[in-house]
Amino acid sequence: MSAAPKIAALRGGHVTLAAAADAFLATARTANPNTHRAYASAIERTIALLGPGRPLADVTDAEIGTALAELWGERAPATWNRNRTAVASLLTWCQTKKHWAAPSVPAEAERRRERADETRAVAKSAVHRLLSRRDVPLREKTLWRMLYETAARAAEILALNVEDLDLEHRRAPVRSKGGAIEWVYWESGTAHLPPRLLRLPDGTSRTHGPLFLSECRPVPARRPAAADIGRRVCST
Repeated sequence: MSAAPKIAALRGGHVTLAAAADAFLATARTANPNTHRAYASAIERTIALLGPGRPLADVTDAEIGTALAELWGERAPATWNRNRTAVASLLTWCQTKKHWAAPSVPAEAERRRERADETRAVAKSAVHRLLSRRDVPLREKTLWRMLYETAARAAEILALNVEDLDLEHRRAPVRSKGGAIEWVYWESGTAHLPPRLLRLPDGTSRTHGPLFLSECRPVPARRPAAADIGRRVCST
């Protein structure tokens, strides 16, 4: 190999956007499942727009700015800042840790001022008291726990099917707003609830269908298979 190709290889001249993203997302910085999920979503959407197979060194600062504007330019400042930070972290890591030739987030794609949220957070002890109440039905208790521990959207969790659950590893795949499949993870507080929720009166457990069955019987036109109907029927 001549000197020029060797220098290009050392500088990341043959590293694609997809390869750079995979390397970054495998670092300790994104080891936390929720951090990994947030970073992966922003980075994967950005490189999908730019072209995953393109060499990292060929992408310009202006293209990064254009991609960010197209994906999140009209979104709330907090959303813009969160996704911009994920992409900027990838590019900075490529430049400083791997010493690859990589673009930067352009100056015009600066962070946006966020409106201060003066809403006081509910104390953790109060949340746990609410989630531990004996008068809360098992279905709602499982839903609330899972939402609290995964920080996922309600629509994502309510759409889960029994066959989606990976109970051993405390996780399940969900479809994000952008259509990508992502993983949500829960903790020990949730772990013991799904098996109880799936248990049937005869001692067996449901193995398919919606995880969260409604307690109201649907109208005939929308009625699913018998196994997917809730155990109680709402009074009319």
